[in-house]
Amino acid sequence: MIYLRLFWEFFKIGMFTFGGGYAMLPLIQQTVTQNHWITEKQMIDFIAVSESTPGPLAVNMSTYIGMRTAGVGGALCATFGVVFPSFVIILLISGCYHKFQNSSIIKSVMAGLQPAVVALIAAALLSASRSVFDMGDLFAEDNLISAVIVLSAGFLCYKKKPPIIVIGMSALVGMLFGMLV
Repeated sequence: MIYLRLFWEFFKIGMFTFGGGYAMLPLIQQTVTQNHWITEKQMIDFIAVSESTPGPLAVNMSTYIGMRTAGVGGALCATFGVVFPSFVIILLISGCYHKFQNSSIIKSVMAGLQPAVVALIAAALLSASRSVFDMGDLFAEDNLISAVIVLSAGFLCYKKKPPIIVIGMSALVGMLFGMLV
């Protein structure tokens, strides 16, 4: 039963989310915490691990959550559930893409989806921020140092530094900070 539930929940996430893994984060977080598959803290850790490993974020997240919840079978069901809708949609779209690629309606729909994707990514960022930072004491030393690390990493990304450098530097600073505190 848990296998079917994992498949179905991740199928819905894959079916109704546009914009990739980051846009899926709010739905993944809501689904897995409501089902008590993982905690908010584990969600943040899974995001970090998913970002640090090769592959799409949503696929990595679904695999980790499925594995944590129901072992290898759970990992397979959750991963297949999140990937299957995209696979089917791409097959259907590829058959008629050339016919509609210049349609003003299709272009308008895609332009309308872009702000929604940005909003979903922002929602995931805000939700993760609540878990990472103690919002009751925003100006505590730990929170200020964490904020400087996040802003510095964001600046490096804005300056188009290679992601591996940003990830490596963030991990190094995080380890040093963890040893000092």
